[in-house]
Amino acid sequence: MREDGGVTQLHDLTSRGFASDNYSGIHPEVLQALAGANGAHQVAYGEDVYTARLQEVFVRHLGEGIETFPVFNGTGANVIGLQSMLPRWGAVICTSTAHIHTDECGAPERVGGFKLLPVATPDGKLTPELIDQEAWGWGDEHRAQPLVVSISQTTELGTAYTVDEVKAIADHAHAHGMTLHMDGARISNAAATLGVPLRAFTSDAGVDVLSFGGTKNGMMLGECVVVLNPEAANGLPYLRKLNMQLSSKMRFISAQFIALLESDLWLRNATHANAMAARLRGALEDGLADASIQGISFTQATQSNAVFAVLPRGVADRLRKSFRFYDWNPATQEVRWMCGYDTTEDDIDAFVAVLKRELAAR
Repeated sequence: MREDGGVTQLHDLTSRGFASDNYSGIHPEVLQALAGANGAHQVAYGEDVYTARLQEVFVRHLGEGIETFPVFNGTGANVIGLQSMLPRWGAVICTSTAHIHTDECGAPERVGGFKLLPVATPDGKLTPELIDQEAWGWGDEHRAQPLVVSISQTTELGTAYTVDEVKAIADHAHAHGMTLHMDGARISNAAATLGVPLRAFTSDAGVDVLSFGGTKNGMMLGECVVVLNPEAANGLPYLRKLNMQLSSKMRFISAQFIALLESDLWLRNATHANAMAARLRGALEDGLADASIQGISFTQATQSNAVFAVLPRGVADRLRKSFRFYDWNPATQEVRWMCGYDTTEDDIDAFVAVLKRELAAR
């Protein structure tokens, strides 16, 4: 700590990477909102004026009759949101690549207490036909009962459900007596790529409960469980506390969401992140066309802020000496590159230049 009480800068301010949109700092407008919400006293545990305003802000985006529950993180939002939709014997149909299945360390099943029924998909998206692979066995006491379908928007493979695709899934689920949950960790990126309001593919399309993400789009921390259909969820105030997701100083989570959603910051950030991913994909495809890049291929459509590609063996490890990113499937040499609200054109150009150099050096 410095003599003036400040914290010594410990990280390199020039360091850039493509590993995750969680790597970015806090957007300046969000930091300003946090400072504005600071000082004096506000009632704890959500009885503050910022959390009350947040409810109004979400109503403007998603419609009347909804209810919001700010939480600390996305895993917490998914676990308690799904818990509120299920009895103890309930099960959730999801994709095999869903975050709740692959990246939450078993929390949905171990903490949430419900069974996941994963379905393999080529692009991270469920369809009514794929859902039917696990939508059976109602009344069979030997089988966990499929009562919820969970989709991610955007998906873990960077793809986006269209409005019609979400509505088809919702209608199919409801026709079978199931409800629909949406993991919206990157929901803003989906709205940006679809060019529609948030409610178009959530409340208006038949989604019952939504995990609304903020951390990947410029916030310091915080997600929000949004109940779009009150008949589909029960006990959320108690489940939030039971699962250690009730913030005493909730005004600071709510103030961040207000900063994002009361203006167009949520859309500006997501649109920029998507554009940077498109620039990265475009630069690499241009290189393929003029033979400056050899041996690279793409595995998914780039519909948000993620690019999935397969690299020749050894290239990823050399490239990571300059830019951090993650392997998606080491067995096939598939990698994932993520862009964020603070990714710049210079970042993309520098990354492409190093990648071209490493490919040429094979």
